[in-house]
This record gives sequence, C-alpha cells and structure tokens, in this order.
Amino acid sequence: MAPLLAAVGPAVSTPRFRTALPCRARTRRLTCWRRAALPKEEDYYIDAEESIGDGFSFSGGKYGEGPSKSDEWYAQGKMVNAYPVYGDKGKAKDPFFGLTMGSGSQSSDDVFRWFCVEAGSSSNPKVLLIHGLPSQAYSYRNVLPVLSERYHAIAFDWLGFGFSDKPQPKYGFDYTLDEYTSSLESLVNAVAPDKLSVVVQGYFAPVVVKYATEHQDKLNHLVLVNPPITDKHVKLPSSLASFSNLLLGEIFSQDPLRASDKLLTSCGPYVMKEEDAMVYRRPYLVSGSSGFALNAISKAMKKDLKTYIESMRSILGSDSWKTKTTICWGMRDRWLSYDGVEEFFAGLNQKIVELPMAGHHVQEDRGEELGNIIKSILRGQSVAKQ
Repeated sequence: MAPLLAAVGPAVSTPRFRTALPCRARTRRLTCWRRAALPKEEDYYIDAEESIGDGFSFSGGKYGEGPSKSDEWYAQGKMVNAYPVYGDKGKAKDPFFGLTMGSGSQSSDDVFRWFCVEAGSSSNPKVLLIHGLPSQAYSYRNVLPVLSERYHAIAFDWLGFGFSDKPQPKYGFDYTLDEYTSSLESLVNAVAPDKLSVVVQGYFAPVVVKYATEHQDKLNHLVLVNPPITDKHVKLPSSLASFSNLLLGEIFSQDPLRASDKLLTSCGPYVMKEEDAMVYRRPYLVSGSSGFALNAISKAMKKDLKTYIESMRSILGSDSWKTKTTICWGMRDRWLSYDGVEEFFAGLNQKIVELPMAGHHVQEDRGEELGNIIKSILRGQSVAKQ
C-alpha cells in the first residue's frame, strides 16, 4: 500500500516557542572558530535575563523577540506531508524524568511534516538539495537563488532537523538509516513525482545512494558533495561521535552551542555571522526535541555507517549503476580525509570537482560557488578546476 502523501499550502504561521518551568539563564559567550567572524562585541552574546523551559528548552534572548533570520527563512518555506507515522504509542515522554514532552517532540497524527523551501519556476527541471549531518536546508540559502534561474530547486530539512517534525525516538520514528531511506522515497514522491536531479552533502550521501539505486529511472544526475566513501570515513569524527555516547550523548545533545556552533565550526574554515549561527542554534534553544533527535541519529550512524558506506561503494562501482554522477569536494574538510577519494572515483570514470576554499559543509562555506558548479554540471558543461 503506497504511503500517504500530501502537500500542505505554502503559507504557515511562524510557530511561537513557549515552554513551562522558570529557570535562570546566564549570559554566555558563544563559540566561534574565528573571532573576526563577529563584527561587534555585542554579537557574541544572547542577551537574556530570563529563560523559561521544561528543562530542555530556552525562550528569550537577543533573538527571542521580533523578527530574525530564522523567522524570515521559515516564512519562505512550506510544510509537506510525507511518510506515515508508525504505531500508536501515546504521548512521547522524556527519557530522564518520564514527563510528557511538548508538541515539538510529538509525532504528527498520521503523516510527518517536512519543511521545504523552493526557488525557481515549477515548470523548470527539478533539483533536490539535501543537507548533511548536522545541518539544515538553510545551508543552501545561497545555492537556491543561483539554481533558480534555470531550475526548480527544492531544499528540505530531514526529520529531526530545522523546522521539520522531530518526534521523540520510539514514538513514530527511530532515526535509523533504513527509516531515512524509506522516508526519502515518500518525500521525493511528494515534491518531485517525475524526474529530478539530486544534490546531497556529507553523511546522508550513503542513504541517498541506497534510495537512488532503486530509482535510477527518476534521476537525471546525482551530485555527491563531500560524501564518506573510503575506509577512513567509516568512523564518525570525535565531535560527532560524542553525541552517541551513553548518557553523556543525551546531555551533550541538549547543549545548543555544542550541538550547532561547535559542530559547524569544527569541520571546516567557517566564518559565520551570528545571525546565521542563530538559525542553526534556534531549534536546540527552543526545544529538547532537536537534541534527542541528534542523539538518536548519531547512535544510528555509529552503528550502521560502515555498512552503508560499503554498500555505496558497491553500488557506485557496479555495472548496473547508470546514473550520471559527479563529486564535489571541499578540500578543507576536517572530518573526511581526501586520501583515497580521487583514486576511488577516478577508477569509476566519475568526475571530481575540487573546491580549495571549502570545508565539509561546502554549501555553507561557498554557497554561490557551489551553485554555479552544480548549474554547469546539470547543463553538461565542463567545470574548470577551482
């Protein structure tokens, strides 16, 4: 029986982030890889006197009142219904105290809601932009306008990230790699029922390749951006692996700076403005659901990433793989070594485009540059060495 799929209208009201029990929050200096990233001293701080929450949530701060980039980004998108919720286990409870969690941690009634942002005419060829771990569709904000000139570009938040649903693990979605593969099929059918090209970055690349091998008839082109592919890539970097640790992982995942800023700045030469960092940080500030999801997906990656990478290598190297495939690689990636990458793909006659100034999250670091490269790839044009 085909999964329930439906697109919800483009306009959704910006959610109000409310929580319950009072606690005092201290002003904190925010982590930044390079001090020059923040032009004003005041931008280092979240100026909050009061924090109200359920033990896992934060409300208030410099961006707690009035419009922000996060609000503006949310207003650009829409919710798409895809992938049915399994089972009926009642209201989700937090694993520490057994208390019923807020709406952000609860599953939808029957079908999950995915946050999507589109650019370009719907009559143009479709390109699906898929973020990595941990990230959001927001990372493609500078890629979307470049592609919109010739394509209908769609970026989305995976379940557990950004503005998409973040059900508590074991209450409708367990964040396994197999579930992500199945749910991707539902989402693709909802937003691009006909042919499309796919761009995927980072640790979700093996999931996308597994999906693609069963749906090559739908794909025009596949662009892999810094995918884990060699034997050296089968283990998560320590900054990511820490979220999979027993007990400590659950604690670390509730730290907004550790879960967003530290991860984004540890894997490449990033210099992010505070207003952009706040977009990535906000899901962890407003609810514990993002942290619990990060903890669950980190455990799943630690358990199954090796198997998925081996499967991806086999798929891309098989005679049955006919999809046009190009690899883009940010050469300043601190998580995934370039050693062995060029040799592997050269042996398959698949092109590699090197981006010397980009890190692991290429679309965040060099968004406009990546957008122009993708546009050239999809048009069948040669890409000059960057």
